[in-house]
Amino acid sequence: MEQKTLILGVIGSDVHAVGNRILDYAFTQADFKVINIGVLATQEEFIHAAIETNAAVLLVSSLYGHGEMDCRGLREKCQEMGIGDILMYVGGNLVVGKQDFESVKDRFLAMGFDRVYPPGTMPETPIEDLRKDLGI
Repeated sequence: MEQKTLILGVIGSDVHAVGNRILDYAFTQADFKVINIGVLATQEEFIHAAIETNAAVLLVSSLYGHGEMDCRGLREKCQEMGIGDILMYVGGNLVVGKQDFESVKDRFLAMGFDRVYPPGTMPETPIEDLRKDLGI
């Protein structure tokens, strides 16, 4: 069976590399082909990497609290670039301060993300969701 390609990165002015490496390892061990674009990634870098590798999923993480600002418009940019139906997952400390996760999740779903994960989510959860969403 062909491996599904995931684009993994930390969006915006965020340099949290440790979680990114852990996710890279976990998804690779789960038999996904991981293209890790690293930290300080722009929306355009996610999109271009997805187009170049024919990726099935964008996995966006953010830990410094500005994920909402950094992720706004990503689905629309994907649509403009011809990959509007790509799966988009996001997780981490996505907003500043203590906010109710359900309202945060609703905001990201409204932005076009398919799945939204709170801080501290173990990699097994998105791996299970990926298998479901990709029909593996």
